[in-house]
Amino acid sequence: TSPTTIYKNQTFEELFQHEVRNDEGRVANAEYGDTFAVDTGKFTGRSPSDKWLVKNVGSESDANVDWGKVNQPTSPEVFDELYEKAVNYFNTKEKCYVFDGFCGANKKSQRKIRFVHEMAWQQHFVTNMFIRADEESELEGFEPDFTVINACSLVDEDWERHGLNSEVAVVFNVEKKCAVIFGTWYGGENKKGIFSLMNYWLPMENPPQFPMHCSANVGKEGDSALFFGLSGTGKTTLSADPHRALIGDDEHGWDEDGIFNFEGGCYAKTINLTEKTEPDIYRAIHKDAMLENVALKDEGDKLVPDYFDTTKTENGRVSYPIFHIDNYHKPQTAGHPKNIIFLSCDAFGVLPPIAKLTPEQAMYHFISGYTAKVAGTERGITEPVATFSACFGAAFLTLHPTRYAELLKDKLEKHDAKAWIVNSGWSGGPYGVGERMSIKTTRSCVNAILDGTIENTAWEKDPVFGWELPASIPDVDPAVLHPRNTWPDPEEYDAAEKNLAEMYVKNFEKYAGKGDVDYTQFGPKI
Repeated sequence: TSPTTIYKNQTFEELFQHEVRNDEGRVANAEYGDTFAVDTGKFTGRSPSDKWLVKNVGSESDANVDWGKVNQPTSPEVFDELYEKAVNYFNTKEKCYVFDGFCGANKKSQRKIRFVHEMAWQQHFVTNMFIRADEESELEGFEPDFTVINACSLVDEDWERHGLNSEVAVVFNVEKKCAVIFGTWYGGENKKGIFSLMNYWLPMENPPQFPMHCSANVGKEGDSALFFGLSGTGKTTLSADPHRALIGDDEHGWDEDGIFNFEGGCYAKTINLTEKTEPDIYRAIHKDAMLENVALKDEGDKLVPDYFDTTKTENGRVSYPIFHIDNYHKPQTAGHPKNIIFLSCDAFGVLPPIAKLTPEQAMYHFISGYTAKVAGTERGITEPVATFSACFGAAFLTLHPTRYAELLKDKLEKHDAKAWIVNSGWSGGPYGVGERMSIKTTRSCVNAILDGTIENTAWEKDPVFGWELPASIPDVDPAVLHPRNTWPDPEEYDAAEKNLAEMYVKNFEKYAGKGDVDYTQFGPKI
């Protein structure tokens, strides 16, 4: 049987024609050009509770994976049954789409990835997000290192018998080099699934390599920098710098040669997007880009994106190839970074706008992965909620977090890189009392790190967190640099700092005694 027609490695134009012909979405008249727009149904984000890894007893992955809530184990028998079901499903289809591409811009550790999809728009998504072959000759004799069969229209009716959590199933088998996806149309499952695998493969290399959930850019002198941070901290905004070239906005590796992008594109949030706030992203939305779960509205005879309408979801997205960014770094690789920046949006108003970390403190804060969010403001709840996500990407860590921390420690020591905390959150009090740090202040802090002017100042040690605070930074009010000075009542600040420090300490208890070094001692002192 099998599909009568297999559309393989279609061009952007061919994919667009298929999308329109198959009625898979609508064409949005974005300001910079027509862009295909899709609706992914009830799943507008990843479904972490439905992601599974096959536990092949006695295998390399069995011994190394950090099994638990993030890496839920399922059996080889369940995978084999689902694999057969997916293959049989595709064998009933008249057509399917196949994309052969690459993950990782450094050829030494690059992985060959094959995606099998039933819809053209999903093929469009992975064509945007993964590294495309420059020449057809690169695909001759293509033998994938991993294959993803995405049968999103199918559900697993036997999920209870299989011991899964729902009829949705995203199942990866490391040893069989294959994954199957059931029941979710969300594009990000394709992207983040492979990222989780890179988080497994790269540290297992000899010598081990460091996979990272971060953005990266590079200056005219070849000086690269990394920006780690959870959603809403400014990772995308701050790495988009008119004076520096963008390497990538989300997933990178760091090996013996330097840093490199995993991806061939960007997957940006569109909520409240304007040309003024995010010019690079806004202007990237044109032909070949693809909108996901973005509201559209009629304006005269046009159907235009409405980035402020979040009725469907606050997680509206756009995917586009990296070359849609004018100021992108074409090699997609760079030398060893000299500066590592941990971004936080602290809604408690405690963290300074900038602080210098020792290598040991960097490990502690990397493992902690802190930011704070304001929850439920629509119901009048204004208390900030602390969020800790190990290595700024806990959902994608296949190994124990301390494995990645050790890799970062080795890199920092070997290449004499400096680590910093930059807070884009509140100053002068918590959310509802203080004010959000201006983007100008945050940008000035980052500029001072990258151009080296931050070294021309005196430093003062914070008695609780132990990091060092600068006395002055160009274009930043010195009073803002010491958060205690910005609060109307310094004693209230001391209480808030103690409270946040206790959250850090409590969160870190689960890492005590793990790995080669216990980094608990480098956290805040209560």
